[in-house]
Amino acid sequence: MKKVAILQSNYIPWKGYFHIIQKVDYFVFLDTAQYTIRDWRSRNLIKTPQGLKWLSVPNNGTQKMKINEVEINNKTKWFEKHFRTLEMSYHKTKYFQNFSTFLEKVYLKTKWQKLSELNQFLIKEISNLLGLQTIFCNSDEFELVAGKNDKIISIMKQLQADYYLTGPSAKSYLDISKFEKNDIKVEFMNYPDYPEYSQLWGKFEHNVSIFDLLFCVGQDAPEYIWDF
Repeated sequence: MKKVAILQSNYIPWKGYFHIIQKVDYFVFLDTAQYTIRDWRSRNLIKTPQGLKWLSVPNNGTQKMKINEVEINNKTKWFEKHFRTLEMSYHKTKYFQNFSTFLEKVYLKTKWQKLSELNQFLIKEISNLLGLQTIFCNSDEFELVAGKNDKIISIMKQLQADYYLTGPSAKSYLDISKFEKNDIKVEFMNYPDYPEYSQLWGKFEHNVSIFDLLFCVGQDAPEYIWDF
């Protein structure tokens, strides 16, 4: 059985996103999908001394564009702001310094032009840090057909896969009968009650960027996502 997940790329996603990647053999970035404004594509939450804060990547995206067409606005110096905010918020965590070289590479030494490229780089690199062996693909590598269900089924067939894992929100639009007719089993991700860890700045928050977990527990991060 070959398991596949097909999702849009997000900016420094939360741990549940990586749990989906961990559960499949192939992960397809669906960045040929429509861009959505003020969504996880371009922003995510971190904890700061002042509470939860959005880190948002400025861009020219509109709902008429595909995710992989969206260009980043570097004139705002967002990369320096994100780096400094992460540093100020997490420098007291046990493992922040272990990731300083990685953060400098991402935010200070690389000039990103496309949002999709930034997101995918971060997701792949973090997956590697988590020890994942999942194979990554881009939706534009496949022959795409119209329709949400038919597009996914087509990608699954081209990968010769028979097990599709997706997020719980897909229940609103997936036609399970179509997948059954094509001998594809569908599973909706059921996020578990993830264990808490020693987190800075008050009340514990699960729905923050994976950076929070990495900075706080380092190489033990998988124990708080899928090894508990």
